[in-house]
Amino acid sequence: MKTSIEKEKKLNSALSKLINLNLNTNLKENLQHLGYQKNQLEIEKKEILKKYEELIQDHEKIKQELKDYKNKRINEQSKVSEFSEKIDELNQETDTLLEEIDKWQM
Repeated sequence: MKTSIEKEKKLNSALSKLINLNLNTNLKENLQHLGYQKNQLEIEKKEILKKYEELIQDHEKIKQELKDYKNKRINEQSKVSEFSEKIDELNQETDTLLEEIDKWQM
């Protein structure tokens, strides 16, 4: 009987060692998998940061274009105002000249 109890103890010991060994293998696999996931996330992070920088550059470019457009529009409005003033001045001069002509014709 002693031998079967000893054999059972040895089998249980061997079984627990196998289970521990299997857990270590699973841990290694899990660590490898986590390492792979970490690498993937780092790659994705780099890609996202690159896209973010591109978006920042595009934003700055569009912002500058908008500023230029606003300045151009202000300049055009200023020119339109100047032109309208010149036309008004010419109209006044024309009216004055017509009045003078009317005076001379009388």
